[in-house]
Amino acid sequence: MLGRIRYLKCVNCGREYDQKEAMYTCPECGMKGILDIAYDYEALASRINRAYFDTGEYSLWRYFDLLPIENRKNVQPLPVGWTPMFRAARLGKQLEIKNLYLKDDGRNPTGSFKDRASAIAVAKALDLEQNTIACASTGNAASSLAGFAACAMLTSYIFVPANAPKAKIIQLLVYGANVILVEGTYDEAYYLCNEAAKRWNWYNRNCAINPYLIEGKKTAGFEIIEQLEWRVPDWVVISVGDGCSIAGVYKAFFEFRKLNLVNELPKMLGIQAEGCKPIYDAYRADSEIRPVSPKTVADSIAVGEPRNWRKALNAVKDSEGTMVCVSDDEILAAMKLMARSTGVFSEPAGAASMAGLIKARKAGIIAGEDEVVIICTGHGLKDIESARKAVGKREITIKPDMSELEKALALE
Repeated sequence: MLGRIRYLKCVNCGREYDQKEAMYTCPECGMKGILDIAYDYEALASRINRAYFDTGEYSLWRYFDLLPIENRKNVQPLPVGWTPMFRAARLGKQLEIKNLYLKDDGRNPTGSFKDRASAIAVAKALDLEQNTIACASTGNAASSLAGFAACAMLTSYIFVPANAPKAKIIQLLVYGANVILVEGTYDEAYYLCNEAAKRWNWYNRNCAINPYLIEGKKTAGFEIIEQLEWRVPDWVVISVGDGCSIAGVYKAFFEFRKLNLVNELPKMLGIQAEGCKPIYDAYRADSEIRPVSPKTVADSIAVGEPRNWRKALNAVKDSEGTMVCVSDDEILAAMKLMARSTGVFSEPAGAASMAGLIKARKAGIIAGEDEVVIICTGHGLKDIESARKAVGKREITIKPDMSELEKALALE
């Protein structure tokens, strides 16, 4: 089968495994042994060229031969991927960046970038003839999995910190998921989920240890290349939580170059919140991560003990990129700026990317002549309370009377 996986390689010790030898992590390294998937690139290159993508299928499944799914019948009809990307000229002018593009992954079916991973997770679970799937999440991965599991008629168990945004919790319940609110941090919910999945033999959708899910996330990078008409931008900017997303997007450029579809790689700019920046700290210190207690408005990237930190750092370093951290105030300001300059309403994690871009531009890291793509990872309606903080301004409330309206507007 074209695109069949050749081996899974541990990013910690370098050992290579057949799919049957390792399901989630390296048997030798345990939780530290995150696996990376390698395909038969030589066979793929013999038939995949630019014309290969002249297809009417505009979803992530246009890249099926570069994805780890065995049986195409397990692909669900819920459309995911091929999200819009457009030139943000007005915002670019404000930031003095000549060529700035915004890719809006809030347009995915459940409203976030995580849909790319969940589409793979559900199809892979069906490949393995599993009927129950589980994950832990601060919100987006949870609602994403719940939606795709519902589409496939799989039973889902979702472990979510009890302080997750209410809108995200309601979304889970609407999809029919079994929602477990954990009175603790995301990391505590994560460990409980892993324990439960192992005990009851549920398929584990946690991107932190499941090597197949990052393959869904890389499709955003494939799309960026095609949507730029086979150009590689100078920079790709994305927020970082566990590390899977930045690693996945970078892998797309790496693979397309390996297949001789492009010749360059972009620099990756990873953004973390000041209240939760273990990967940023490890990057600055050139060390392994030290877990932290998350405290940030950007709940989607509030991962105090990221498992995919090594893949994330490899992506930043190998691309000759860098990392930036931003405050909650900068995130909320960027949320408002993005909405009012581009019409894209982002949740805090997506706005963190914008805040980081602003900071990097002021620091001279990104030049005005650079071509830059920023990825908005989730829709703002997922966290209304944060949006309220970002706006500041309150509504005008009046009786249905013209004189009252005149008075109210005069005070504005």
